[in-house]
Amino acid sequence: MRVVLTTVLSAKVRVNERLIASIGRGFLLLVGFTDGDDKETVEKMADKILSLRVFPDEHQLINLSLDDVKGSILSVSQFTLYADTKKGRRPSFVNALRPGEAEPLYDYFNELLEMKYGNIQTGIFGADMKVESINDGPFTLLLDSKELFF
Repeated sequence: MRVVLTTVLSAKVRVNERLIASIGRGFLLLVGFTDGDDKETVEKMADKILSLRVFPDEHQLINLSLDDVKGSILSVSQFTLYADTKKGRRPSFVNALRPGEAEPLYDYFNELLEMKYGNIQTGIFGADMKVESINDGPFTLLLDSKELFF
């Protein structure tokens, strides 16, 4: 599982020119899955994300969590996080988990975030989404589940 986490001042998702999700300050999460990902992987990733201290405090030190700043979460499925660009000029997506297996994990991930934190909006799995964000910092992290399991 990979998640690109960006701190944002605001973020929105549109599908067919219709606004389906919108948040203020918080996390924009781009979420992708690969073979071997399971509920345990999702649980560890959700816990990691919610425990991160990535917002500046009054001294501009990176000390505050999402909860500390009362932020929101916008979670967007993103199978292209597993693109393989080693050969040729066209990415291969063979490492991305098939939609039938990835969608339940994505739903479970969002359910966990809702249960443990609340204040989450989501994109639509598999839809052609237009994502807008005003990045804060910018401050962007790439979280890979391989690093959560030592």
